[in-house]
Amino acid sequence: MDYQFLKVEQPQEGVTLLKISAPKSLNALNSTILKELDAFIDNIGSGTRVLIITGDGEKSFVAGADISEMANLNEQEGYAFGRLGDKVFRKIETLPIPVIAAVNGFALGGGCELAMACDIRICSDNAKFGQPEVGLGITPGFSGTVRLPRLVGQGMAKEMIYTGRVIRADEALRIGLVNAVYPREELLEKALEMAAKMVANAPLAICACKESINRGCDLTMDEAIELENKLFAGCFATADQKEGMAAFLGKRKAAFTGK
Repeated sequence: MDYQFLKVEQPQEGVTLLKISAPKSLNALNSTILKELDAFIDNIGSGTRVLIITGDGEKSFVAGADISEMANLNEQEGYAFGRLGDKVFRKIETLPIPVIAAVNGFALGGGCELAMACDIRICSDNAKFGQPEVGLGITPGFSGTVRLPRLVGQGMAKEMIYTGRVIRADEALRIGLVNAVYPREELLEKALEMAAKMVANAPLAICACKESINRGCDLTMDEAIELENKLFAGCFATADQKEGMAAFLGKRKAAFTGK
């Protein structure tokens, strides 16, 4: 499928690299890009075991939502634009595969929100994160006020959102917004190394782990434990479980098939 603002690569087996490419606006998200992301997620294909999302170019992951498009929206149009972003980011969050955000530069507003919808965030040492929307007279959209406090705690999230303060990579690491910081030239290499480790493991087990973590965070402790146990038990109905344990006992490398 051809896209106007997305570049899709397969740099190694089982891994898809998605680059958001709108250089004139530092990869800012407009409705066309969001619709292309939506179509991409719907058609990602079973051959992808890990998805890496990054921005095209060296300056920006995603600089935000496209202000030139939002400037003249009315309330109903603003609702529709926000719902589009919400829907796409929720699809990314609930994909049954790991999604890594490789944040290379600006991740502001919609860019920070896109990164937060991914399972894991790593960034370059020149990355900058923020939710500056209140300076534009709006709230963070695309679930920014929902995911940020879940990741960094309410106090830090409220400070970032109320002040619109932009933070650098080292502070993003300190508060737990990102998992790791790397030199800019090493970022994609490190993302691919992480992805390769995931691809080597059982895909159905990873899918179950993701479901347990994502759903369990919104359940009571007892409910979350019960969910985990059901997902754990379900693994024993898979060929991958038989292969993984046979490989361990046979002191060989497992060859998982996702079945």
